[in-house]
Amino acid sequence: MSYIKKLLPHEFNNWQNKRPLLGQLDIELTERCNNACLHCCINLPEDDAASRDREMNTDFVKDVLSQAAGLGCLTVRFTGGEPLLREDFAELYEFARRMGMQVILFTNACLVTPELAVLLARIPPGRVLEVSVYGMRPESYDRAVGRKGAFEEFRRGVSLLEEHRIPFIVKAALLPLWKEELAEFESWARTILHMDKMPGYSMNFNLRSRRDNAAKNATIAGLRATPEETVSMLLRNPHFLEELKQFCRKFMGSSGDRLFSCGAGHGACIDAYGKVQMCLLLKNPATVVDLREVTLKTVLTEVFPAMRESSVATNPDYLRRCARCFLKGLCEQCPAKSWMENGTLDTPVEYLCAVAHAQGRHLGLLGDNENAWDVAGSGARHSG
Repeated sequence: MSYIKKLLPHEFNNWQNKRPLLGQLDIELTERCNNACLHCCINLPEDDAASRDREMNTDFVKDVLSQAAGLGCLTVRFTGGEPLLREDFAELYEFARRMGMQVILFTNACLVTPELAVLLARIPPGRVLEVSVYGMRPESYDRAVGRKGAFEEFRRGVSLLEEHRIPFIVKAALLPLWKEELAEFESWARTILHMDKMPGYSMNFNLRSRRDNAAKNATIAGLRATPEETVSMLLRNPHFLEELKQFCRKFMGSSGDRLFSCGAGHGACIDAYGKVQMCLLLKNPATVVDLREVTLKTVLTEVFPAMRESSVATNPDYLRRCARCFLKGLCEQCPAKSWMENGTLDTPVEYLCAVAHAQGRHLGLLGDNENAWDVAGSGARHSG
């Protein structure tokens, strides 16, 4: 904390007694990745020259960070792709910290070097790093990420983080080829200093965010956990049922025809090419804004509020189902998921619907043959 206070820029003085316009900024530094995970919704090859040439340059990213600081932002999340592929990552990281921002870093840890570990130890990020895991053995890990030697790089990177006492947690992509290693993974996770709960799992994988590869989408769909497997995995957390019941009591209920009943548009997510998105996943061209043409402040105070206000569902199937469904808070249906799956903002995603209904039935909120959108007086069901 003393480091943050020492480097806090004068711009933050304007927000000392006011709510900042921007709490957290998300930046995809690149869509390229050193891994080639088949389940990934965004990754491009590490040597994709066309993508690299289009990426924001160092000065542009610094300008974005400066704009965010002027809006009171105290946290930036660097993600990708693999953000450590950027040759200027260390420079951007240090710039963000000198602006007074805490840094959240999403990484596979394969590219953590001794030099980077020293930097992270000398200038702590202020938040724990989040390391994605794809297996506990070389054979499964390397198959999952599509290249040989990746497991050894991952373990070397994690060892450097541990050696330099850099706080990190692990999370996992639950791929079929390493399910038998879950016990080993969770046992290892319990030895990590800052892991104070079970690791999180991604298993209901998103399709390609840019709708750029039908063949990859078919592969991703084949790797997803079934609704029943999803419930079984969630129940591994001994606190899951009670936490979910509390969530249902507070947040569940139908959203009507409003598309953005979520937090999309209240913050800002910058893609690798300088476009502002309403959320990390929503890359529909009609909902993104080029930061070369407008300021971040204008996007947050004018453009996104107008989008949220004017965006309503017109798809009859959505209005019949999603607009009336009391599992809405439990379901991951949203404009971003609809765009990835169907190319619209308001088409029900059948897979997500099935996952939400499986959870609802396990909680006793639905009968075996009930659809949540047909339930009248649903409030009594999730308030008990």
